[in-house]
Amino acid sequence: MTPEAQARPRVEGDREQEILQATLDVLAEVGYDRLTMDAVAAAAKASKATLYRRWSSKSALVIDAVLAQKGPTSTPDTGSLREDLLQMHCGTGGVTDSRAMSVLASVITAVNIDPEFATAFRRDFIGPKVAAGRAVFERARERGEISPDVDLDLIAPALAGMVLHRTHLLGEPPSKAVIAALIDQVVLPACHATHTSDQPQDKDLA
Repeated sequence: MTPEAQARPRVEGDREQEILQATLDVLAEVGYDRLTMDAVAAAAKASKATLYRRWSSKSALVIDAVLAQKGPTSTPDTGSLREDLLQMHCGTGGVTDSRAMSVLASVITAVNIDPEFATAFRRDFIGPKVAAGRAVFERARERGEISPDVDLDLIAPALAGMVLHRTHLLGEPPSKAVIAALIDQVVLPACHATHTSDQPQDKDLA
């Protein structure tokens, strides 16, 4: 490392958080495609060189910014699947957090067109969320709240999938009341499904 590189101050602490917040602001405003390092630098009142000393690319910066606002990483363990799901999906970083959902909408395009970003996003952002959701359902199964024949790989992401469909395709931002209704009317009944036979029980129509 050259003496000049060694002398460069690191971007960390409060300054790093300011830049990450500025990145989220720009991302929510213009989307991933139109976000540039210049735009983030201007929003953060920093030089582009300062950004590149910490982040090698736009995708690396955006990933760090998204991770910085994803909310608590610990999973709730209230002793009730219903309450665990409400806590996970409502509040800061959840699907009722309009800022978090706006940021998520902005990176969906990037997931489809930028393989480097997609890999990092799925690994660092989606991966931990999937694992946390799975853990909640596994604990519920251990408590007897979920039938043994229910496929957790299908049911665990179902609530988030329904909410994202309503939000991004139907244009209906979720509320806590809607989340509760989906849990009560769809998720919890599905958790108690029992399949007695793989064959349809059709009656003789003759």
